[in-house]
Amino acid sequence: MNPDVLDLARLQFALTAGGHFLFVALTLGLATVVAVLQTKATVSRKPLDARLVRFWGQLYVINYAVGIVTGIVMEFQFGMSWSGLTHYAGNVFGASLAVETIVAFFVESTFLGLWIFGWHRLNRWAHLAAIWVVTLTAYLSAYWILVSNGFLNHPVGHRAENGMLVLDDPVAVLTNPSALLAFGHVVAGALLTAGFFMAGVSAYHLFRRSPEWEFFGRSLRIGVFVSFPALMVTAVFGGLQFSALSTFQPMKSAVFGGKTAEIARIQADMVTRFGPGDYVPSIGWTRGAGLIMLICFALMMYFTFAGVILAFFRTVVFRFRLWHLALMAAVPLPYLAMISGWVFREAGRQPWVVYGLLKTEDAVSGLSPGQMRLSLAVFTTLFVLLAVLNAWLLARHARRGPVASGGLGHDDRRGGPDEPDPADALPAARY
Repeated sequence: MNPDVLDLARLQFALTAGGHFLFVALTLGLATVVAVLQTKATVSRKPLDARLVRFWGQLYVINYAVGIVTGIVMEFQFGMSWSGLTHYAGNVFGASLAVETIVAFFVESTFLGLWIFGWHRLNRWAHLAAIWVVTLTAYLSAYWILVSNGFLNHPVGHRAENGMLVLDDPVAVLTNPSALLAFGHVVAGALLTAGFFMAGVSAYHLFRRSPEWEFFGRSLRIGVFVSFPALMVTAVFGGLQFSALSTFQPMKSAVFGGKTAEIARIQADMVTRFGPGDYVPSIGWTRGAGLIMLICFALMMYFTFAGVILAFFRTVVFRFRLWHLALMAAVPLPYLAMISGWVFREAGRQPWVVYGLLKTEDAVSGLSPGQMRLSLAVFTTLFVLLAVLNAWLLARHARRGPVASGGLGHDDRRGGPDEPDPADALPAARY
């Protein structure tokens, strides 16, 4: 294997998978928040509750739509650059990827379409059911992805047959501790991301003394009160994963802990078991990513703990502009924590792509360096453009606020453009 091809393929996968993950986290978290908000709006039938669903639902739809495109692009590069992995282990981890595709692209997308275009057409309870189906299938989609990833990190439920892995125990694969712990960690992290995002956008409008003070005051409180428990759950599942490392991936645990003697012992043991080679992952990437993740957690803990206290005081919510600035600045923290955590999880298991069974260098497709450079350039360009487009659309809609007519949930059956939608505006209130 040409070392340049290997390095370029790893870089391409890191960029595309990490980029796609950023979209997934906000989508998964916002879907949950929007579903809960719509449940309240369906029961209360208050205009403010309906407007909360429409505004945050619009941001959710934007992020979901662009994120779907990044997922399709990532699937292409996965098949092109890692044919050795699919040939060797595709019979095991490929099944969960196929189920995820069916769940995400058929069930979830179908019901999301019903939700988007079903405003004022479906019964309000049927419309509420649609968003809950979207949310639950989003969770299922995340679960199936992590079943595949969990198998790569801790392969179980398989047997070797004709030089390939075949599925031997489906229950073991579906209940893989590596997948279940990661699923809890990712789901809680997604809610944390949505909470910080809601709080940051709301703080922006309150800092600018928006006339929609009641709307964004409530949104800020929702974001803060979602973030704190989500962070605690994220930390619990993260701690459980750290404790399991010594069993699942002892080398990663030793590298992160800086245990030189333990690293040497495990290296010698792996040479005995698997033959000559360097079985120590990059210390810089593994320890650096893990430390950044923990630093981000500490910062978010202070933010959320202080935020929960401050959010109980109405005057502080609307007038504490320094807090508003801090909330806006803190929006990137969950993203940074997730990316560093992803790097720690994936880089720390090197040189294995299927831990203890298939080395990364044996999983790469037989491409030339020129082909790999062209592929990297194309995929990187596409992902940068999609990321910029998504950021622009989110920022544009977030800045506009909930006062503009049209958009998600607008009743286009009404008499004409001059006839207002009652849900488009509330009576103006003095700040």
